Amino acid sequence: MGQVYIAELSRYEGQEVTIKGWVYNRRSSGKIQFILVRDGTGIVQGVMVKKEVSPEIFTLARELTQESAIIVKGIVRADQRALGGYELTLTDLELVHMAEEYPITPKEHGIEFLMDHRHLWLRSRRQHAILLVRSEIIKAIRDFFDDRDFVMVDAPLLTPAACEGTTTLFETDYFDEKAFLAQSGQLYMEAAAMAFGRVYCFGPTFRAEKSKTRRHLMEFWMVEPEVAYADHEDNMRLQENFVSYVVQRVLEKHKPELEFLERDISRLENVVPPFPRITYDEAIRRLQQAGVDIQWGADFGGGDETILAEQFDRPLFVEKYPAEVKAFYMKPDPERPEVVLCDDLLAPEGYGEIIGGSQRIDDLDLLKQRMQEHELPEDVYAWYMDLRRYGSVPHSGFGLGLERTVAWICGLPHIRETIPFPRLINRLYP
Repeated sequence: MGQVYIAELSRYEGQEVTIKGWVYNRRSSGKIQFILVRDGTGIVQGVMVKKEVSPEIFTLARELTQESAIIVKGIVRADQRALGGYELTLTDLELVHMAEEYPITPKEHGIEFLMDHRHLWLRSRRQHAILLVRSEIIKAIRDFFDDRDFVMVDAPLLTPAACEGTTTLFETDYFDEKAFLAQSGQLYMEAAAMAFGRVYCFGPTFRAEKSKTRRHLMEFWMVEPEVAYADHEDNMRLQENFVSYVVQRVLEKHKPELEFLERDISRLENVVPPFPRITYDEAIRRLQQAGVDIQWGADFGGGDETILAEQFDRPLFVEKYPAEVKAFYMKPDPERPEVVLCDDLLAPEGYGEIIGGSQRIDDLDLLKQRMQEHELPEDVYAWYMDLRRYGSVPHSGFGLGLERTVAWICGLPHIRETIPFPRLINRLYP
């Protein structure tokens, strides 16, 4: 039998297979060697009995170090006690590379040590589980929009202007011109929506926020759909259907990983539409009743979001914020112009905002007015204003932060584990 992946072992019970991977751990019991082998798809225990292999093979097995690269052959045996429900009775072993003393041992390590060795830490079961869930969330995101005939349109990473102001952007020189790493692809998706109707972009974005909180990264991924002829209500319905789809998909495909992470799965099973909705006004009242010193017109901090979300058993919409605390492009409520047709979707259990969305201003004169209020240069945004000159229609969209979503679904205490190589205010290595 040629190479087989550990995740496929159930298909080969009673057969001899070849596994190519690495030593996850090893222990000896006299005349029996127990070798845990990982191959990227899973971990399986190989059992080597001294009398069933050559002396050279048995000696080699005894000398293996953690993370040595090996190729093993063995008979697949069902065993409900074993990790994954199967183990291998080893018949042969080939050494590909004997690893040096591995720095990450089975003992406890400090977080800074682990982050310094992030390139190796990825091999651990915990990180493996998290990143498998992340991968599934990415697949689910694409499937949700692709199955609904959204067109994926790539937004540029280098832009001449900020979406929401330049104070939190990384500036770079672009052939003697000033450019910024994109904080959002939204403005470009508005242009694409006028061409294709329903679009989304999905890629890295950058925020130079000098924040050390458990919710912030300097580089993170966002999915940003935009829909022509969609109003504020349409936008919120799309969001709740989308988030529910993603969560249920992870529950369907990766419940074992969630269980390994000790995630309370019952909390995720509640994530089904409709989601509760409160206005910003009501949110202020609830916070004041909870003893928070906050007044109408203030934006919410992470602690405020946690207090609000804890009052519900599923994600919470907070809608219609004051125009003063939101971006220039958000459409005022026709019935109450001091607030805008926007929403933040707050994840439960203290994970905060995972989505920000709004209906966009579609009137040219109003857009000009708002840009002047925000002191934005018209020449840089000329193309964006053109969208209101040539076939302007009501349109809405939102952005979901991938890493916060991963943290919430996995139940992680910090966002740094949600991305393979996190970029934090104090970390650019590895």
